[in-house]
Amino acid sequence: MELLKELCETPGIPGFEDRLRAIVRRELTPVVDDVRVDALGNLVAIKKQANAPKLMIAAHMDEIGFVVNYIDEKKGWLRLVGLGGHDPRNMVAQRVTVSTPARDLPGILYPGIKPPHIQTDEDRNKQPKVSDFFVDLGLPAAKVKELVPIGAFVTLQREFAEIGDCVSCKALDDRVALYVMIRAVQQATSFGFEVYAVATTQEEVGLRGATTSAFDVAPDVGIAIDVTLSADIPGIPEHERVTQVGAGTAIKLLDSSTISHPKLVAHLQKLANQRNIPWQHEILPRGGTDAGAMQRVRSGAPVGTISIPTRYIHSSVEMVSKADVQASIDLLTAFIEEGAQADLSLY
Repeated sequence: MELLKELCETPGIPGFEDRLRAIVRRELTPVVDDVRVDALGNLVAIKKQANAPKLMIAAHMDEIGFVVNYIDEKKGWLRLVGLGGHDPRNMVAQRVTVSTPARDLPGILYPGIKPPHIQTDEDRNKQPKVSDFFVDLGLPAAKVKELVPIGAFVTLQREFAEIGDCVSCKALDDRVALYVMIRAVQQATSFGFEVYAVATTQEEVGLRGATTSAFDVAPDVGIAIDVTLSADIPGIPEHERVTQVGAGTAIKLLDSSTISHPKLVAHLQKLANQRNIPWQHEILPRGGTDAGAMQRVRSGAPVGTISIPTRYIHSSVEMVSKADVQASIDLLTAFIEEGAQADLSLY
């Protein structure tokens, strides 16, 4: 779990994935034939295989976060623009990391609201908006302006923790998928495809990196690796839970960006059953993955998604099962080795 811990704790929002890219390069360079980085910052690791179809695996490097767009003249408060899907209820009273070109600075993220001791009934009923939040660096305004440029990026700060049979941290979306992709490429003992393992950029703001990298790769088959909702908690009806933590890797049928190729889904299920890998179905009513970008490039490609069930998504305490993570690694490994045998014709 040390690699997963490193991936999760490393800050990197859309457009600022440099540190994650360095980790992925370090891990994959010894086991592939070529590594390149394109103009949008996607890292493409290639395992060559002559006369084999091209498999593109996509896992995004970016996490949701913020960019500093204003510094208060008197107090040095940092005001923010959000990147990605933030729920303000998950943002209150959080520690954050402000990443500047020179160094990282710790801060407190808090909304500009009255403390409960002096709130009126009207105040208590107000729901905070992302635009209400600021970062307090605990420094004089002059020092803040010296250290923090406009455009510095901000991420939630949370240490990786093993909790029971699970792990929890910020940015498991989608660092756990990067971990799955890395481990599967390292674990595979044969390659039925020419494999393009792509650590993509800017997924949280519209699948941008996957769109450009897929256009370049022109895959014959695409597999996205991402987290999915596991809303298996009190207060949510069973039919709305999407997946369950601990019930195995999730094979996606559809989400709002993609309808998975039916024969690809069937082949993933067949491989899971043959190798005794626990799996579950996934239908996600809202949300998408890099599969949506791979499916649409050039003349199109059959795609699917292997998902890791995750509780508390887009918060600082995202949680996954260690067993589900291993099941996802094993299924992706199986597909790398045997997926080229699938009949993916639609007509």
